[in-house]
Amino acid sequence: MMMFVQLTSKDPTAAGDGHDEIDFEFLGNVSGEPYLMQTNVFAQGVGGREQRSYLWFDPTEDFHNYTILWNPLNIIFSVDGVPVRVFRNHDANGVPYLSRQAMKVHATIWDGDTWATRGGRVKIDWAHAPFVASYGTYAASACVSAAGNDDQEGAPSAFCCPGDASSWMARRLGPDGERAVAWARDNYMVMDYCDDPWNLGRPAECDMDQLQLASVV
Repeated sequence: MMMFVQLTSKDPTAAGDGHDEIDFEFLGNVSGEPYLMQTNVFAQGVGGREQRSYLWFDPTEDFHNYTILWNPLNIIFSVDGVPVRVFRNHDANGVPYLSRQAMKVHATIWDGDTWATRGGRVKIDWAHAPFVASYGTYAASACVSAAGNDDQEGAPSAFCCPGDASSWMARRLGPDGERAVAWARDNYMVMDYCDDPWNLGRPAECDMDQLQLASVV
């Protein structure tokens, strides 16, 4: 069983070509083994950007903060305030970015045993049902589609932004954030789509700087 929180441009059960999606996923495990956290990005229907990492704590023992910062510059995944991944906007270089449609939050659990645990070799033991996902202290600051249309495309002027938007709309990783992502990669990452031998062709953004020292915002 897999637990996930995502931003998505469409109903996840019906998302087809062209949808955008940002995922935090927690994969099922064999009892006694550490849990894997997976992040993924879909841009204009193109996904396959999975990164898998262990965490420096047991995520089942207590609530923790899992944060997605999505703005025109980058997508930053953070755990308890520690940046663990960044996906930069390389749209100008031909890499699709999530900038053409509004998205909504979706959180649930679902059956991913065809692939999620040891490549699908370990199946769900339904004798342990019911399975429960618990969430607490959800908070969001977001620009909202002025027309109330989840699929609306357009420039930022088509959206109504909150007063604190200036605090995150132009935010990117500073040197400390870059070092935090490098620390998480070096110590906890176990799979990166850029180095996945099963990928048919290396994704273009893998040869572009996803980590680069930037000015502190």
